[in-house]
Amino acid sequence: MNKIKALLCIIIPIAIAFLFNTKIGSTPPLLKFLNPFMGFWQNAENNHFMFNHKAKIKGAIDEIEIVFDDRMIPHIFAKNDHDLYLAQGYVTAMHRLWQMDFQTRFAAGRISEVVGEKAIEVDRYQRRMGMVYGAENSLKGMMKDAKSKEMILAYTEGINAYIKTLSHANYPIEYKILDFKPENWTPVKCALLLKQMSAVLAMGSDEFYMTNILKKFGPEITKDLFPDYPFREDPIIPVGTKWDFSPLPIPKTPQSFTNAQTGEVRTKEKVEGIGSNNWALSGSKTASGFPILSNDPHLDLTLPSIWYQIQLNAPGINTYGVSLPGAPGVIIGFNQKIAWGVTNVAADVLDFYQIKFKDASHNEYWYNNKWNNTTKRFETIKIRGGKDEIDTVYYTHHGPVVYFQKPKYSKANNVPVGDALRWIAHDESNELMTFYYLNRGTNYNDYRKALTFYTAPAQNFVFASVDNDIAITPNGKFPLKWKDQGKFILDGTDPAYDWQGWIPPNQNPTVKNPPRGFVSSANQSSTDKTYPYYINWEFSPYERGKRINDRLSAMTKATLDSIRLMQTDNYSIMAQNALPALMPLVNTEQLNATQKEAFSYLSKWNKRYDAKEIAASVFEIWTKRLSFDIWNDDFEVEGIPMRYPSRDRTVEMIINEPNSKWYDNTKTSQKETLADLVNEAFKYSCDSLERRFGPINKDWNWANVKQTNVPHLAKIPGFGSKVLLIGGAKSTINALSETNGPSWRMVIELGKKPKGHGVYPGGQSGNPGSKFYDNMVDTWANGKLYDLFYMQSADDQLGTIISRLKISK
Repeated sequence: MNKIKALLCIIIPIAIAFLFNTKIGSTPPLLKFLNPFMGFWQNAENNHFMFNHKAKIKGAIDEIEIVFDDRMIPHIFAKNDHDLYLAQGYVTAMHRLWQMDFQTRFAAGRISEVVGEKAIEVDRYQRRMGMVYGAENSLKGMMKDAKSKEMILAYTEGINAYIKTLSHANYPIEYKILDFKPENWTPVKCALLLKQMSAVLAMGSDEFYMTNILKKFGPEITKDLFPDYPFREDPIIPVGTKWDFSPLPIPKTPQSFTNAQTGEVRTKEKVEGIGSNNWALSGSKTASGFPILSNDPHLDLTLPSIWYQIQLNAPGINTYGVSLPGAPGVIIGFNQKIAWGVTNVAADVLDFYQIKFKDASHNEYWYNNKWNNTTKRFETIKIRGGKDEIDTVYYTHHGPVVYFQKPKYSKANNVPVGDALRWIAHDESNELMTFYYLNRGTNYNDYRKALTFYTAPAQNFVFASVDNDIAITPNGKFPLKWKDQGKFILDGTDPAYDWQGWIPPNQNPTVKNPPRGFVSSANQSSTDKTYPYYINWEFSPYERGKRINDRLSAMTKATLDSIRLMQTDNYSIMAQNALPALMPLVNTEQLNATQKEAFSYLSKWNKRYDAKEIAASVFEIWTKRLSFDIWNDDFEVEGIPMRYPSRDRTVEMIINEPNSKWYDNTKTSQKETLADLVNEAFKYSCDSLERRFGPINKDWNWANVKQTNVPHLAKIPGFGSKVLLIGGAKSTINALSETNGPSWRMVIELGKKPKGHGVYPGGQSGNPGSKFYDNMVDTWANGKLYDLFYMQSADDQLGTIISRLKISK
């Protein structure tokens, strides 16, 4: 018995030690995590900062000084480009290492290494969409240019220099929770980060859905419900702009183009997601007489923020703005002479090709009247707690054949089975040089030169200069296509369906100093119908762009406050258009007391999605339900998944086609009218709000219904923001939904001395234990901006300095 007790005394502590030092499911190793010397306690930061720090980095060429202001924004002063980007990599890793690591692991399809088999479909998807393949090709382009090569190698060197300073005790807390450790940075990770941004902005694909619609309804109905140009539009390049070039011949449309293809995907309603606003006013419309530029890119909101504020100063460059943690340079910002910003173009640069394989081996495919060999790429996926998986991806000349069997992964719903992906992000490119030249630009010619290096994701680059020039260019590397090439799945056997070259960069649509005195974009159509090339058949709805242009047209003597307030404008053009047609159709005599009260709110509504508006909540749910009632019976068919017609087409039908056949629900015996659907949807809206919140009260307020918040990047509980009771909606200038919205608000006043203002919903630090983790969230939520401390030297006294870091070799 004593021997058994003795044995248990040995075994039990060993077992407990093993359990408490092992990650079980999503629970971190508790002894490591709670260890006061190495665990999460070490990630708490106090509010005091040593004024002077020193660091030695072997690769530094000269002394570098980094000044941190009172929002922990680094202002880097270097004596050469190498040291500038080395320091940028170092300080970015100091604040955002885990974020950089996690985002590039996600892009590369390496999450299973951290969390185990539950992420296997995520990793397969990233590999099969060619993310690493594209990053490797982009890196080739970056390394061919001496300037971008220096940027990326020095930036990588700086990140790794910081990683070398870390011990387990001061790993970012997410490493401790997820129980893994940092690895050395490599240049391909910088390329991966840019590929991930391209995926976020340009990986959406509707050709599956559209192919099924064409097959089910035929060309006439498809053309009617999914037109190639919206009924209402206010394009980015003003209507009537003359094109001062001779266009290339447009490739001939194949005779077989309208033949339907097949594909298997899930039903989808078109969701308004990724968007952005930017505009620039000429000095003729501002109080100062100099241009003002504004930008607020709309992306998924996360903590840490997608952006990292920084100033870069070295001979030939003094630029301030936001960078992407993991990539060198400033992406959106300004310098002494110019300012620039971006919004997404939504160009059609991703197509699927239906492939005819010789047999089940998939070793050969039919193209150009002969059998051609596929190539194989072996993707090794490491799985924590399991065996490595080797996933074989077959490539045609178009690109990877993404799936042969449909996975259970929602992001793959729009990916066809057995089809090859042609995506611009797979091509060799060097976007870094665009930002290299913009960061150093002094005038319009520098802006135009910088854009020639840019490939993807296509962006509307807005520009303003101290010379009083303003411009905007929907810019990227655009394939030369016949009209609607890529609206449906393409024939992978016929060379006529391939991309037929490229639109010349100097023929991308652009406008400089238009007579109206401003330029703007909000993801709407790039041009009117006169532009000779095909960029895409569908862009984001026009309402935000229309509201922006209406306000800018009326604006005179604009100031910072004029623009700041405009960025948070909550007025809905959608409500302005739809309400006059919908309200008269509501049969008020058949409404209950709550519904009548809701109707009364709508009758008095100012059409603004302000935080305390009850009518905004009713209208939002009402119109979404109405769209469902109109289209769901026809566009949700098992085995033939499709998407709904656009909001523009739906509103046009409601206003001008009161007797359309589409109002009838084909699944019922009676014949429904528009009025029937309007009433059902209105009652549904009120009833759903009442079930959720009780009789009409302040809980019906739009902000409470919307529940805007900023979650943690990895959705770790407790690391996200509180619910922010603020207004805005996807169809308003202040384009806010639950977790998507203005990820960086910036206003630049150009002049003899530029004045920058900006904020994002987060903080500079990626550490939840730091006061700089989320210190800007409330300022952002209140629609305010910080003055950006644009230093002229490391000794500039215009702002509050809390810390300095000197780096030497």
